[in-house]
Amino acid sequence: MSGLISWLIIQGGMGFNISDWFLARTLSLLGQLGTVSGTALEIVMAEALQRGDVGGHFRRALAHFPFPQFSKMVLDEYYVEGGIKDGARLKRVEHFSVEPSVLLTALNICANFASVWLAKEGHKNPVSINYLEKISMPLLSSIFGAMLAEVDFITVGAGILPNQIPEVISRFSRGEEAEYIVPVVGINLKKWTMRFNPRSFFGSDLDKVLLLKKPGFIPIISSNLLAGILTKRLPKDSIFGFVVEESTAGGHNAPPRRSGVYGGEDQVDYVKLAGLGLPFWIGGSYASPEKLAWARSVGAVGIQAGGIFALSEDSGMNPTIRQTARRLGWLGKLKVRTDSRISTSGFPFKVALIDGTISEERVYNDRQRVCRYGVLVTLYEKPDGTIGYRCPGEPVETYVVRKGGKIEDTVGRGCLCCGLCRTGNRGPDTEPAIVTVDDDVSFLLKLMPTPDSSYKASDAVDYILGKA
Repeated sequence: MSGLISWLIIQGGMGFNISDWFLARTLSLLGQLGTVSGTALEIVMAEALQRGDVGGHFRRALAHFPFPQFSKMVLDEYYVEGGIKDGARLKRVEHFSVEPSVLLTALNICANFASVWLAKEGHKNPVSINYLEKISMPLLSSIFGAMLAEVDFITVGAGILPNQIPEVISRFSRGEEAEYIVPVVGINLKKWTMRFNPRSFFGSDLDKVLLLKKPGFIPIISSNLLAGILTKRLPKDSIFGFVVEESTAGGHNAPPRRSGVYGGEDQVDYVKLAGLGLPFWIGGSYASPEKLAWARSVGAVGIQAGGIFALSEDSGMNPTIRQTARRLGWLGKLKVRTDSRISTSGFPFKVALIDGTISEERVYNDRQRVCRYGVLVTLYEKPDGTIGYRCPGEPVETYVVRKGGKIEDTVGRGCLCCGLCRTGNRGPDTEPAIVTVDDDVSFLLKLMPTPDSSYKASDAVDYILGKA
């Protein structure tokens, strides 16, 4: 199978709007696998529309949405000609629940469709979209929207086991109802099954949801154990290949298997992994020609790289934050901490230590705890048997008194939703950013002659492939 693969680099699907459609399209045009971050696209697009949809990109994509009555619903609700006035508040997008409204479902489908459509616009090269399994409530409508735009691959990580995804893909490819089981913290209620039926949702023009292109599934794993479980549990040909993320990768990491410290137990046996007969790519500080060569020497097709593209001029990162991170990295002053508490997901998270961001103790302590977007909430069983939603990053009194959470769960927690949104140049500027990158940013010295220089994604690709 690897002989059919033309790309050596999978671009990581990062953050809120970091791996936006433009970066994904850029990488795909360069002959690599460009990846759209599928995280909170409903929020990203709703804000862009309210700010006037500069360049008309989302409106151009939505003009091709196959169910125009739904794209019109979304545009009528969120699009503001010329953009909202300075100082005006953005209209909030409702939080996802186990029973999302028609508007929210339509918005999410349209946002995923538009982002993939834009990434694929004007070329035939493959495009991927990346989802976090932990953010499970939007997954059904997200995947369906991406499939409507003929996404080529779906990568999924940041969860325990993304083994439900292949069945969802298969059912949607036939225009059938799909379901997704989401966990619930409770005594009697342990889970909830969400469902999405495209035929009943869209009602008419059912031929437009029949026989959709079936994208390849690439789970993101961190161990041979997960690879073995997935290949044993899932039907043959359900998995296209694997991305293996080592502990130095940016963003969320798999927790260490013993003693809270990464060690030998966390190392992947690549010879054993290659024995499964599926292609794989290795991520985690692999953005160099030497690391690419090493990865291929142990059987990998290539690498996954994130930080090198996040810090390029083609990403959706806030330009000021991007320039600061590059400068610190070039000077050898960018420190990265693996924080086991900051993420409300419960997974360790790489935090770049940059003044003015939530990594700074003063900023962390001075900020107002808020759950603005509700992306990383946990579902819990309320005393009356219904489902509630809580986040250890929200106000402590709300989490503990009103929602029955444990106060120790709130200690050290930040709001990744707000922080990553700011890093992705979205959301109100009153929220402090949180920046995540790989442990190793030595590639900056190869790409930039001075600490205040910059580079493009094409420069990064040439460097990794040894063409620079």
